[in-house]
Amino acid sequence: MPTISLVIADDHPIVLRGLQDLFSGESGFRVVAACASASDAIRAVRELSPDVLVLDLRLPDADGLAVLRTLRAERVTTRTVILSAFIDDNTVVEALRLGAAGILVKDTSPMNVIDCVRRVHAGDVWFDSHVMAQSLVRKAQDGDAWRTARATLTAREIDIVVMVAEGLRNKAIAERLDITEGTVKVHIHNIYKKLDLQSRVDLVRYAQGVGLAGLPTIYPKA
Repeated sequence: MPTISLVIADDHPIVLRGLQDLFSGESGFRVVAACASASDAIRAVRELSPDVLVLDLRLPDADGLAVLRTLRAERVTTRTVILSAFIDDNTVVEALRLGAAGILVKDTSPMNVIDCVRRVHAGDVWFDSHVMAQSLVRKAQDGDAWRTARATLTAREIDIVVMVAEGLRNKAIAERLDITEGTVKVHIHNIYKKLDLQSRVDLVRYAQGVGLAGLPTIYPKA
């Protein structure tokens, strides 16, 4: 397994040290720079070309979105994970538009941080929970059909519709959501009933019609 090189940027010394210790304690990671400002983070990414940048949104000289804009303009290939104490709907959408591949809130578990970075390095898009996913969806879709879907389906059911539209079978959905295959079947049955659908093909067409098909892969972890 290749070693994942990291640049970490956070203006809180305790958080910065904690992240360094977290990754240092896991095999397969190497922290090449720990930065307390946006300018230092940009400089480190330019000079060291890490695999992943773990980036706080609130830095003393500029916010994380400014860092993303700079790196995007320079066509940097480093993938970015946002790690923030709080992130609102507009910021979620803007961060993703600017190329962020992962979004975590700081009250997540240490293993979620590890898993997120590994997934992002592998090419996936990772959200800390389906609450984050719904934040993206609320801003990305605003039609009448979508508002009806959001009023009808639970957050977990929307997650499953996205994955069905992606082409995943029940077993794969269960593994991704860390639930049983039987639970997935129950959710899909309830979705069919709520939407008056008869088959998986109908559900895929529905997802396409309301704009759920093609959304980024979601990993809603607790």
